[in-house]
Amino acid sequence: MPVSVYEPPALEPGTLRVIPIGGLGEIGRNMTMFEIDGKILIVDCGVLFPEEHQPGVDLILPDFSPIKDRLGDIVGVVLTHGHEDHIGAVPYLLRLRNDIPLIGSGLTLALVEAKLKEHRIKPYSLTVTEGQTEKLGPFDLEFVAVNHSIPDALAVAISTSAGTVLATGDFKMDQLPLDGRLTDLRAFARLGEKGIDLFMVDSTNADVPGFTPLESSIGPVLDQVIQKATRRVVVASFSSHVHRVQQVLDAAAANGRRVAFLGRSMVRNMGIAADLGYLKVPKDVLIDYKKAKDLPDDRIVYMSTGSQGEPMAVLSRMANLDHAIEPGPGDTVILASSLIPGNENAVYRVIDGLTKLGATVVHKGNAKVHVSGHAAAGELLYCYNILKPKNVLPVHGEYRHLVANAKLAMQTGIPEENTILGEDGTVVDLKDGVAKVVGQLDLGFVYVDGSTVGEITDADLKDRRILGEEGFISIIVVVEAATGKVVVGPEIHARGFAEDDAVFNEVKPKIVSALAEAAKSGTRDPHALTQVVRRTVGRWVNTSYRRRPMIVPLVIEA
Repeated sequence: MPVSVYEPPALEPGTLRVIPIGGLGEIGRNMTMFEIDGKILIVDCGVLFPEEHQPGVDLILPDFSPIKDRLGDIVGVVLTHGHEDHIGAVPYLLRLRNDIPLIGSGLTLALVEAKLKEHRIKPYSLTVTEGQTEKLGPFDLEFVAVNHSIPDALAVAISTSAGTVLATGDFKMDQLPLDGRLTDLRAFARLGEKGIDLFMVDSTNADVPGFTPLESSIGPVLDQVIQKATRRVVVASFSSHVHRVQQVLDAAAANGRRVAFLGRSMVRNMGIAADLGYLKVPKDVLIDYKKAKDLPDDRIVYMSTGSQGEPMAVLSRMANLDHAIEPGPGDTVILASSLIPGNENAVYRVIDGLTKLGATVVHKGNAKVHVSGHAAAGELLYCYNILKPKNVLPVHGEYRHLVANAKLAMQTGIPEENTILGEDGTVVDLKDGVAKVVGQLDLGFVYVDGSTVGEITDADLKDRRILGEEGFISIIVVVEAATGKVVVGPEIHARGFAEDDAVFNEVKPKIVSALAEAAKSGTRDPHALTQVVRRTVGRWVNTSYRRRPMIVPLVIEA
């Protein structure tokens, strides 16, 4: 059902306005705006990766239109952790105002700063740790340790005169985390005692019953797969999944193999993680990719990007034999990550391509080589019972995840009217413990295509899909200005139509006849004549071939 757009009323003094700009109804581009007394705080600023129906798009950004004219009112951007869906759009926001302060943990800011360096932006940043409190204008912030699939993740409690919001960011409750850093439920309980007026909670696994398995359960499986491998091993993961890379390094070391990082983002991020001490690199395990080629095949593990089937990432290029490493019989490829919704076809294409080349492909469908970084239903129930929030706004997930999360909240006794199912652009006002929806903004997708940002529209993408799926037909006709009689052509050429141009001989008389008919009724305008040609060719192609290609006629007056 299309969302019904309506403007919120003017914000009253002492009321906190919360607007999720991205991350509701999608896995990605997480961003929320908080406003009170004329000042704005932003939590997270991430990207969404394109799906197959968005050809040529590199990234999708949140729609910054609610803040574009109010950049001077922004007191800071809090970043909960270093994944792309939470930090990837920061460079595009700082292009609009480059001195907006960034607040986050050490690893998060290091990853953001490396990204900003490529955009030639030097940010103003403030490093915070769990337990720390900071005041930014009317916002009092407290940072709480949470466990996720990347180290140093933080939840943030935002206290204002209107009430307190707890935003979890992405989190789970792994009780035996690799780095020993638990989700701080004692801090959650303390905040709950003081009173949480609005709980904004990760919904990604809300429809998964029980508890998310332990990250440490992956290590033995990786060790076993690497031990059995007879030739080269390639492990694909997210380029920021420090815990997964740690387990690959440990398994490689235990089996006498060395590890080479592949992919620019993997090399950059793991270099940062190692420098800051988040990645413990066993002695003499890492080797430069160029030197790795000299090692015997049974002594190397390649750690690469491309676990989501991205066309230009290392793994896809290997599957297409477009990389220096060409997989073959005896090689083992491990996809050690989740499947982001929408990427399934691309991932299975890569799996098929690698299998066809003779490689053994190990993925979460046939081995326990991945566990999620998000809390499942059992963990979320614990949180609701510990916090006892007055109001709940499920965030970070597709719509079914938000609905599942809302149902969990209601099962723990939170009234349905206090459980808000929002979408991107839903405006929620909070005051005196009451949260209510007061508006719905019309927010769209902002596409990054090469160096252009926001210039590609949904109409452009529709044209690209038509060109890719149905083909292109051009028609050139020269007509006599006075009579409308065809003097040259019609010349017809097609691309991607899978038929020889000779098939168009059948429609040429129909075009001449249609133009003569139009001329007889007094039509002389070239634009109107092009429409006549388009309709004639379109009807014929549809009837004869059941196709709807892009038709571009050009009528020239002589």
